[in-house]
Amino acid sequence: MPRRVIQYNSIGKLNHWLSAVVVIGLFILGLWMVELDYYSSWYQVAPHWHKSIGLCLVFFTLFRLGWKLLTPHPAIQGKRWEIITAQTVHQLLYLLLFILFVSGYLISTADGRSIAVFNWFSIPGAGELFADQADIAGMVHYYTALALISLAGLHALAALKHHFIDRDNTLKKMIGGVKDEN
Repeated sequence: MPRRVIQYNSIGKLNHWLSAVVVIGLFILGLWMVELDYYSSWYQVAPHWHKSIGLCLVFFTLFRLGWKLLTPHPAIQGKRWEIITAQTVHQLLYLLLFILFVSGYLISTADGRSIAVFNWFSIPGAGELFADQADIAGMVHYYTALALISLAGLHALAALKHHFIDRDNTLKKMIGGVKDEN
């Protein structure tokens, strides 16, 4: 078990905030790109960027999980029910991310083609593994993205509640400025 510290280290903070920005950006890009028509100049570009950034996020999330497991991090503050809720929400956020990753892969490779990641390399396609794979995975992807953004919003509101109402160090641990209380 990693030793406890009073605030997240620089890599942990970067992991958190970069993930937040990328997830929000992918959500906005995803909503925008599904409304594009065939004649839009972005019709092929936007999905390419969405898939490429999404696959980079897969690798980054795996790194982030490894980092989280191997480095010390501060304890969650609050009442027992708040601590249990925070732990559950964190686990759900990761679960939803992985459902998004798998469903996005199933959408993109249902036709058997690989996914080019910024034209640097390709992830091989699995092809259609079940009937109506792209449509079913598309619905799962959409509703999971909505759930992820909603849960992330609640996560942010909880951090703001701790900062402005409880006046504890919950938010400061992720942005800096925590003083050792010992």
